[in-house]
Amino acid sequence: MEKSGFRAMLLAISDKLTEDNLTSLKFLCTDIGKKRLEKINKGIDLFECLIEKTAIGPDNTELLRELLIQIGQRVLLEIIDDYERGATGGPAGVLDAKEREKINIATEVIVEHLGRKWLQFGRKLGLKHTQLEGIQEKHSRDLEEQVRELIRQWMKMKKENARVEDLIKALRDCKQNLTADLVEKNLKDLDAH
Repeated sequence: MEKSGFRAMLLAISDKLTEDNLTSLKFLCTDIGKKRLEKINKGIDLFECLIEKTAIGPDNTELLRELLIQIGQRVLLEIIDDYERGATGGPAGVLDAKEREKINIATEVIVEHLGRKWLQFGRKLGLKHTQLEGIQEKHSRDLEEQVRELIRQWMKMKKENARVEDLIKALRDCKQNLTADLVEKNLKDLDAH
């Protein structure tokens, strides 16, 4: 079951890649032989090579995430997030679309304003010390990515029970009231539309 979901996820990403994106991806995938790269004209072909090399797999999407960030397609990470939530949560663990949108809005504000307080924020959200250390090692030079990863892990943990109110409460518990106010303001703007 997971295998087919994984391939469907790769297909969804492949469909969204432009020719320029694919050229950049081929340039970044230096492990694949030049002759083989010349034959690749779709994202899915490239992903097939990466699966063969076990560079990516159903439980291993790290490289895929990094490649998408490097080619400026951060927005496609959501497809991976959806797949991973589906793989871990099943249909019952799916977050309501409206709540998901609210959390996305909150994430953008938090990423922009939280800064070095993210560890304290993570603890307030109930993440374990080992999880926080893992996030720190994985994105050691990228503060924004640390915050995104933190919220991703929290969503994975809470599944369908993830609520934007919990993020706001954790911000206030860390004395990040300005950021919390900004999240609430942006959510009011969303409701106004």
